[in-house]
Amino acid sequence: MDLGIGGRVALVTGASAGIGAGIAAELAREGARVAVASRSRERIDAAAQRIGATGFVFDSLDLDAVPALLTDVREALGGPVEILVTNTGGPPGNPDPTAFTRDQWEAAYRELVLAPIALIEAALPPMRERGWGRVVNVSSSSVREPISNLMLSNVHRSATLSAFKTLARAIAADGITFNTLLTGRIATDRIDALYPSREAAAEGIPAGRVGTVEEMAAVAAFLCSDRAGYVTGEAIRVDGGMTHAV
Repeated sequence: MDLGIGGRVALVTGASAGIGAGIAAELAREGARVAVASRSRERIDAAAQRIGATGFVFDSLDLDAVPALLTDVREALGGPVEILVTNTGGPPGNPDPTAFTRDQWEAAYRELVLAPIALIEAALPPMRERGWGRVVNVSSSSVREPISNLMLSNVHRSATLSAFKTLARAIAADGITFNTLLTGRIATDRIDALYPSREAAAEGIPAGRVGTVEEMAAVAAFLCSDRAGYVTGEAIRVDGGMTHAV
């Protein structure tokens, strides 16, 4: 299937490894001109070389750095961002939901809510001028069924989901879509940090296994495509049937 994104400029944040790198690689395979960003120059340059992308240093906690990032991408890739994938690592977990510090709460809010909104605000004007844009946020199934030891993620990712629904309805007529991927248990370093083994992580998943980064990336690429122009405001679970909620 031709996704119709050949030559489009895409920016994927949190893309030095895991789901972000997988999405960036899939977009590059579809012919997009891909920018990838993360905190570490060494890691993002290595990822960019593997993917066939261009690497940029960006810390999602530094909201003031967003305009410069968008400008740098535009200058390096020859055009404004048309596809924006907002992705970041998850905040720390704790089985005690009352044990997080005020600083941890504020950092999670900045990273999971304010950073995606800042990126959208910077990317939106050129998208509106062109009458085309795709924005995808990588979230979690926890917005449907909260995960007991991930209080910060449960709260803040739910807020961003509501923001994307609001944006989708307000801006649909401009040819720009806003969709959310609800990540299940995917074979990444984060899953390895949260579970003692991949087998343990697969417990309770009807598919009988954890998902792959490539499976996540395939869904993301479709949402970023020209063919998905009538899909907006959606939250799509990629979780092997794990979520019980309708």
